[in-house]
Formats: sequence, structure tokens, C-alpha cells
Amino acid sequence: MKILVTIHENDVAARFDLATEVLIAEAIEGRILGEPRIILLPRASGDELCGLSVKEDVSIVICGGVEGAHFEYLIWKKITVFDGIIGPYSEALDWVLAGRLKNGTILPGSR
Repeated sequence: MKILVTIHENDVAARFDLATEVLIAEAIEGRILGEPRIILLPRASGDELCGLSVKEDVSIVICGGVEGAHFEYLIWKKITVFDGIIGPYSEALDWVLAGRLKNGTILPGSR
């Protein structure tokens, strides 16, 4: 499965539609395969992030806040969305792989 995390510096980006950087990791059986990719986007756009998620065949999106239309589109495309996540993106990845991440999670390493 592929996981997309919207990021800002070392944290999950606060807003899906304002993110200009994403991390895409591939995982099997709770482990990351290889090195995750970081993609810099030319501009912030929720529509483009939705398109990237579909193009990359992402199974899970982890983000901060997300507008209803983008959330509904991702769900319609059968992508699981964990929103309202606050804290370091590396912890968010660890938690989702361990099956512990829930919507609205404030991770221990958050500032």
C-alpha cells in the first residue's frame, strides 16, 4: 500500500489544500519499503493533491485539516483519509503502520 502524508518541515501540514510538500511511502505488512519519496509541488492545490493521490495509487492520506469536497473525493476514490493529525510526520507514519492512528490524533512529539 502507498501512504501520502502532507508535510511542512518535520510535521504533518496543517491544511491539505495549502500543502506544497508531500511524502509518499510504500509499505507492506507494517513496514516501509525502501526510501520514502518527498515531492515538492509547484503550488498549493487541494485538487492537484487529490489528482496526485489517484495517479500514485495511494491507499492512505494523512493530513491536518481537509475541506469536505476533497475529503469526499478521496473517500469516493476508495482512499482512506486520516485528518486532523497534529505532530511529526514520521510519528504519523509509525502510528498508521501500527494501526494506532485515528482521525484527530495529536501525536506525542507535537510542539
